[in-house]
Amino acid sequence: MNALIRQTHRWLSIAFTLAVIVNIVALIQKAQAVWIGLLALFPLILLLVSGLYLFALPYVARWRRTPG
Repeated sequence: MNALIRQTHRWLSIAFTLAVIVNIVALIQKAQAVWIGLLALFPLILLLVSGLYLFALPYVARWRRTPG
């Protein structure tokens, strides 16, 4: 499961980067539209969720190993 989330996180980062590049090109050409601005928002939200999960993994594993 973790490997799938890591791979998804990597692909989402590529999608986010491409969306930002499209947004910058649109700004340079002065063809800014609302949907272009929101284009990067969807992968960014998914990156946030998967990144927080990956960030918390070692802490949760350590918490589960600690006898209590």
